[in-house]
Parts: sequence; C-alpha cells; structure tokens
Amino acid sequence: MATTEQGNGLELHDNTEKLTDSNGKGSSNGLDPGVNGSIPEESQVDKYGFTGGAQQSAGQLAEEVPIGVLRQREAKWLEMLNSWDKWMSKKHNKVKERCQKGIPPSLRGRAWLYLTGAKVKREQNKGRFEELDNQPGDPKWVDVIERDLHRQFPFHEMFAARGGHGQQDLFRVLKAYTLHRPEEGYCQAQAPVAAVLLMHMPAEDAFWVLVQICEKYLPGYYSTGLEAIQLDGEILYALLRRVSVVAHRHLKKHKLEPILYMTEWFMCAFSRTLPWSSVLRVWDMFLCEGVKILFRVGLVVLKCMLGTQEKVKSCQGLYETMELLKKINPQYMREGFLVQEIIELPVSEKDIEKEHQAQLRRWKENRGDLNCKSPPRMHGAKAIMTAEPPSRQELRQRPTIIVESPLASKTDVMPEDKEKGRIKTTKENGQTTVFPTEEIVNPSDPSPALEHTTIQGSKESLSSAEQDTYL
Repeated sequence: MATTEQGNGLELHDNTEKLTDSNGKGSSNGLDPGVNGSIPEESQVDKYGFTGGAQQSAGQLAEEVPIGVLRQREAKWLEMLNSWDKWMSKKHNKVKERCQKGIPPSLRGRAWLYLTGAKVKREQNKGRFEELDNQPGDPKWVDVIERDLHRQFPFHEMFAARGGHGQQDLFRVLKAYTLHRPEEGYCQAQAPVAAVLLMHMPAEDAFWVLVQICEKYLPGYYSTGLEAIQLDGEILYALLRRVSVVAHRHLKKHKLEPILYMTEWFMCAFSRTLPWSSVLRVWDMFLCEGVKILFRVGLVVLKCMLGTQEKVKSCQGLYETMELLKKINPQYMREGFLVQEIIELPVSEKDIEKEHQAQLRRWKENRGDLNCKSPPRMHGAKAIMTAEPPSRQELRQRPTIIVESPLASKTDVMPEDKEKGRIKTTKENGQTTVFPTEEIVNPSDPSPALEHTTIQGSKESLSSAEQDTYL
C-alpha cells in the first residue's frame, strides 16, 4: 500500500524503485526503461521533445518564427554573449527586449546561464559540482528524490525511460543541491524546475542555474514551512485588487486563499501549467526580469478567468472556482496572447517590494517573526550582476568540446605557419590545443584530412553530439 511522506511541506507518494547504487550515485543497473513509459518507435516527437501528454497536445499553440528572423536573432545573441558585461551595463533594455521576443532555441541554455549569473558562479566554484556529485548524499533526501523522479515530464523523451540519462542527471542535480544547502534540503517543486533546465543544458550548468533561482530569484520558496510562497500569495492577492476588482471580490467572497491556487504556479515557475512554448517564453522573461514576471502571469490568468461578472457566474463556490483555475482556457495561455498581456501589465519591482513590506508587517502582527530568514530577493539579471560584478575572465566562453586540428598536431606545427598567424594555439588546464585559422580550413572543402578529425569526449553527462547543441 502506498504511504506518504513529507518533504518541505509538500506531499510525496511512496515508490520503492531505486535509481542509485549503494554509494548514492546514479545507476540504471537492473532497471527496465519501459517502466516509466519508454518511447515506442512509432511515436512522434514534437520539436520540444514531447511524445504525448498535455504538453504535446498544446503544440498547436506555439508560434513559428521564420527561419531568416531566427538566424538574425541568433547572430544578435551571439554578439551579446561575447560582450555580456557591456550589454548588461549599457544596453540592458535591449537585452530585456530580446528576451521578450524569445531567446533562439539553439542559444537558450547558454543565455539562461548568463542571465542568472550561473556562469560566473560556476567559474568561481570550479570542481564544486563534481565534488558534490561524488558524495553519497543524505539518505533521507536521496530516498525522497528517487521516488519523485518518474513524475517529472514522463512524456518527454529525455525523462521517459526509468533510469535513463535524463532521470540520472535529474537525480544528480537535486542530490547535489541538498548537499549544497543541507539546511534547506529538497522540495518537490524543485524537480520540475531542474528538469526544465536539463532539457537545455548539461547537469553542472543546470545545478548552478537551480542554485541561482533558489537563492536569488525565489529565496525561501523551497524552505520548510513555505513562508516565502505564502507571503507572495498575499502579495498576488493584494495586487489583483488593482488589476481586476471583479476577480478580487469573487476570491474574497468565497474565502479562496492564494496558497490554494498559486503555489504550483509560482514554485514551478508555471512549468506544469502552461503550454510548452509559453513556458519557454515566460522563463526567458523571468530569468531576465525576475519574479515580477511570475506575478504578471498569475494576474493575467486570474483576470482572464474571473475578470467579468459573466465568468464568475459559472463558479458559485470555492470548489467550482478551484476547478476553473485548474483548467485554464487555452486561448489565454496561447504564446502570443499571454506574452503581450505580460509585457503590457503595469506591475513593477517597486510595486512588489512595496506590497512585500506591507504583507511582512501584517505577518508579524498576526503570526510573529518569520522562522526562515531568507536573503533579499534579486529582481532579475541586472540586479544580480550589479550586486556581484563579474570579472571578464569569469564571463569568458569556454567550449566543452575541443577539436584537435587535423592539419597540425602539437608536435608538427610549422614555424612559418605560426609566424604568419595561420595557426592559433591555446593552453588550458595544462593542455595545449592547436586550431587552424579560417585561412587554412574551409568547411566546405571535402578534404580527406578531415576524415581523421578526433573529438575529445566531454566529461559532461551527455554525449558529444548532444553537447554540441549547447555551444
């Protein structure tokens, strides 16, 4: 019989299958990939990697970007990422505008890494993730995480197979976080957040972005007692009075506490609520502008679903209203409509902070001091970079795949080539790598020498071919 267990205030259901070996490290030995619904050969996989479920059925809500426009946006993002500190300090509004338009899929993972400050965090803590990854972890959290893995996007090709590389990496990231923040441990809502990140980047990068989200964007959200999310629920409710009087009055009339409908929205950053194309657009803006984006999404949903007398007539009680908010009308979640509504909604960081102070005073009057002392919230990428200015070295882009030159090895570089600038050499981690310049190598030239190109395998969990997606 299934049992339940508490993990940071959220209910978890027992599942006895293990994804770890005796040392607490991920292992797929003895596991059947079909247990979690491995992908049949005839299944169609959409462009986001989903083979079925609600996310795939909502695929028609996605907007197609013309290939020419996409290539232009990629070029602009590459330019920004190569001079990230300058763009963030002098042209932040342009960065924000490009995030609102949507980050190109090929660069989304790298952009999220830079927006959150996780790139700098990773550079400042080299070897830290590997160190945490090699530790067995607290058995209490390891057991809870293991039983939660199969619930995360089971219709996505990355997480469909029990014990597959997606679930293995998800376990590694979540376990590492419990070791990084033992006083906080693990909360069920962190799993879908980490899973979204792993769809776009390797495990180490996903870990550091998760750290930034938990510590900078949503501090206190995943701590025992869930006080921070309760406070933000009251802030959302107070802001709703300004956005939609009808919706606010209806929720007040039926005594529908914000914690009942907005917890999953905010704690999972709408990753379990919206169609996938809308999830990605919301995350692009959220990681750039901060938590105000989550507030705006919540307010737009409440206004659209409960904003007129005709709409509230259909839900005459608390239960009916809850059911309505669980089944949001697809037209309000459509990517184009939702993004435009979010951008136009006049709710700023100042509005949120002002209301936060008011709700904090009310909390202390009614309940006393908060049990969890969270660090101050950072409102987006610019606030994070201003608080912790990075060095140019920490922002430097480092490829994770190094291609040995087929035309020149470490021992046979011709002196005249080096003098004329035809050969470039780089030295990193004690290893010298030789790169020919564009003057020598023509990608379109079917030279026999290229057949002998060797690629050093990445130490990351994904294969070299998969890893190349993120470069």
